[in-house]
Amino acid sequence: MTIHSQIRQFIAENFLFSDNGFNLGDDVSFLDEGIIDSTGTLELVLFVEDTFSFEVGDDEIEPDNFDSVNKLAAYIARKQAVISKQ
Repeated sequence: MTIHSQIRQFIAENFLFSDNGFNLGDDVSFLDEGIIDSTGTLELVLFVEDTFSFEVGDDEIEPDNFDSVNKLAAYIARKQAVISKQ
């Protein structure tokens, strides 16, 4: 399962309560569309930490990293690249 598909599945199941998957574009803003709020962002952070096995820094919890499927997938890929170099 790809990073994108894992994110889509989590959003669909936990925020859209959809059995039909994530039917929005990967650049759609979670915040602008009302998909998640500040509490939802914290749930998303926990999902990322648990699923991808790294800690999200407080300074990393920002829309540039957590406001769409593509932004979140890019953030996860960057973090994984840093971790793999250590």
